[in-house]
Amino acid sequence: MRRLLWTALAVGLLLTVVPVLVLALLPPPTTAFMLADALDGEGPPIRQQWVPLDTLPAHVPLAFVAAEDQDFPDHHGFDLGAIRDALAHNADGGRVRGASTISQQVAKNLFLWRGRSWARKGLEAGYTVLIELLWSKRRILEVYLNIAELGPGLYGVGAAAQHYWLLPATALSPRQAALLAASGALTYALVLARFPAASLLGAMLCAIAFGAGGAGLTVHRV
Repeated sequence: MRRLLWTALAVGLLLTVVPVLVLALLPPPTTAFMLADALDGEGPPIRQQWVPLDTLPAHVPLAFVAAEDQDFPDHHGFDLGAIRDALAHNADGGRVRGASTISQQVAKNLFLWRGRSWARKGLEAGYTVLIELLWSKRRILEVYLNIAELGPGLYGVGAAAQHYWLLPATALSPRQAALLAASGALTYALVLARFPAASLLGAMLCAIAFGAGGAGLTVHRV
């Protein structure tokens, strides 16, 4: 029995702590979401290009934090206020609102599967704790910007910038960064019409107003 427990513990560490530790230093070669799309075989080919955070203009990560998780610098992986608000909203019926932080989305996209279930949420919470313990906030944000699903087959700002504007992510303007963070491809025209001037302030308001969890930016806020 003791040997079985030690074996289970070793397997658990191998499947959880070790990958998180490795990915604290190395770019992820793929993610669970990318693998699922590749195995599905029905969508467009997977495109992803790793872009180091240090090479991106400051307004790129700012746009995503503004749209997705404005308390990201301060929380430890879970936004308790947003969770309480989401539970209250969902109890009233209607469209389900999520409260996933950037850290939770990194955990889910890297290691888990799409969909809503208590099993997945439990595993997501565990991976989120490990990521927050073993990675810096800069690392979490860097990985997130490179694995967020920004359109069919498009993962990360590198692939998305090249696809939508034929630009490297390092050349994205504040407006383009906010459009990516706020809405993704499916609502690009809607956002463009709503914010024609699209100054940096307008772009940040756009990001907050539409929220990445709407349609298009499929980072699955559940």
